[in-house]
Amino acid sequence: MKLKMLLTSLFISATSAFAAMPKAGDSAPLFTGQDQDGKEFKLADLVGKKILLLYFYPKDFTGGCTKEACGFRDRMGELQTNNVEVIGVSHDSVESHKKFADEYKLNFTLIADPDGKIIEAYAVKMPMMAMSKRVSFLIGLDGKIVHVTDAMNPQTHFDEMKTAITGLKKP
Repeated sequence: MKLKMLLTSLFISATSAFAAMPKAGDSAPLFTGQDQDGKEFKLADLVGKKILLLYFYPKDFTGGCTKEACGFRDRMGELQTNNVEVIGVSHDSVESHKKFADEYKLNFTLIADPDGKIIEAYAVKMPMMAMSKRVSFLIGLDGKIVHVTDAMNPQTHFDEMKTAITGLKKP
């Protein structure tokens, strides 16, 4: 009986350590981090001013992540027309983000999260790896999450976010 109680206790402790990924309707977890230029970035500074497209990605300079970053770069005109600010987050360092942004002429903010605290706050960590999953959150002016895309294919993120942004613009 003691073993069963111990195992139950361990299971409850282990599962409570894994927070649930925020979903539509939840308040977006606020965070502070460093951008690719080493400057302090506070998500709270943009809430209420911009619609935020916060996207998490596994790693700078990898195929899918480069495709996704360049896709957001190439859509920036349309996004800005809709008052959308793009923010990318990964475990990579400030230095890696700086090189990545420079090489691909990225025109949006990348946040370094080498300790994984932001990734943990959004519960998007890949199991047993120091990387985040590819997940995008659209955050409305009120700071609440409007849409979540959790898919490995960057095109899915572009398509779903475009539809969600269009939905925000309807009266």
